[in-house]
Amino acid sequence: MIRLFKHYIPHAVILLGIIDIALLLAVGEGAWRLRAGQIGMDLVPLSDRAWSLIGYAAVVWTAMIAVGVYGADSLRSMRFATARLLVAVSLGVIAITFLDFLLGGHTFWRSTLAYAMAGSVPALVLNRLIVGGILGASAFRRRVLVLGAGNRADRLKQLSEKPESGFVIVGYVLMTESVPVVAEAIPRGAIHNLTRHVENLGVSEVVLALEERRNSLPLADLLRIKTTGVHVNDFSSFIERETGRVDLDSVNPSWLIFSDGFSSGRAISSAAKRLFDVSASALLLALTAPIIALFALLVKLDSTGPALFRQTRVGLFGQDFQVIKLRSMRTDAEANGAQWATKDDPRVTRLGRFIRKTRIDELPQTWSVLKGEMSFVGPRPERPEFVAELEEQMPFYAERHMVKPGITGWAQINYPYGASVEDSRHKLEYDLYYAKNYTPFLDLLILLQTLRVVLWHEGAR
Repeated sequence: MIRLFKHYIPHAVILLGIIDIALLLAVGEGAWRLRAGQIGMDLVPLSDRAWSLIGYAAVVWTAMIAVGVYGADSLRSMRFATARLLVAVSLGVIAITFLDFLLGGHTFWRSTLAYAMAGSVPALVLNRLIVGGILGASAFRRRVLVLGAGNRADRLKQLSEKPESGFVIVGYVLMTESVPVVAEAIPRGAIHNLTRHVENLGVSEVVLALEERRNSLPLADLLRIKTTGVHVNDFSSFIERETGRVDLDSVNPSWLIFSDGFSSGRAISSAAKRLFDVSASALLLALTAPIIALFALLVKLDSTGPALFRQTRVGLFGQDFQVIKLRSMRTDAEANGAQWATKDDPRVTRLGRFIRKTRIDELPQTWSVLKGEMSFVGPRPERPEFVAELEEQMPFYAERHMVKPGITGWAQINYPYGASVEDSRHKLEYDLYYAKNYTPFLDLLILLQTLRVVLWHEGAR
């Protein structure tokens, strides 16, 4: 994987993305030449239309990221990828047409865009058929040797067997006298020289997956392996990098303290984040005010009770604040106390089901962003009643309150709707990853991916 602004991106995604951009540029140029030839127009130098080509490729590529073309599902399913590509290219062309209308120029011809759209989808699909097929081979994955043969090693084995995995495990070494969970593990005593064993297997990374490190940490072996240029990683850091979450089953306070992340040098990033929140929330409120007013009226007509719903949530540093949403449940929804939302929740009104799926009920929360109580991106704020319960049952739950809560977040785009303590635990792992690795780049990625969640109603209840 490549680390970009503290966030890891698989090599397969990087390579696919680079080739996709090249293909979009080539198809855009081909579409222009085709249309110019049809109307008998002389070819102008490429430099005169370079910005048009770059604009086309950039907008469509951004749409591809937003709808999840580079997600795990798209990487392992051609039918899934083709559907997302069709949506991405269509949205990209619509966005370019709208921008061209606003700019008032003739940068993009409609006929050229039609040709470019018709050519881009087959080219991008072909890219995935050829390059994606090659990348799926084990020869193009990182070769990993696991030191350990217990439950942790077995978890790594299961992770490596997923189609979208970027690594292949070439061997397991049993480092203790315990009974191995991974049957194919080789006892350490059967290997004369572990460093030579690593070289013979062509290993690019060694992962330490011991169940108990006390008196079993092979420091001498790890030092020799490290000095040969092979990367050595511990289990928790490896899981974080490969899954985009902090594994609560393996981390401890010392790992969180000494690992990279939770940087205090965020003054500039925080100022930029706040500037974006203020400007974007003010603009969004102005644009969506008619929509909010319309659905507020519809909520009043659909069921008895107020149109807007206020609820106490826990925000930055554990401080309570009032969040505002369009009401989507009956007024007596919590007559018996706070409770988790469930699938096909009977408390949801007829209109409420629609506005929850389309996320229209979330629009009034933009006011909380403008006030500074929330951000566009961050962990979702939870009810005080649930927070008290979850802090007792989960380690490090309070740490998610070290960043401002958000309307959307890393957990929301990576995990379906959470409606139980177990779901909250999984979402906490993603929230901790966000708090640990926050950068403006990660915020941008989350905002783009939120479009995918909204379009396909992922996680909505």
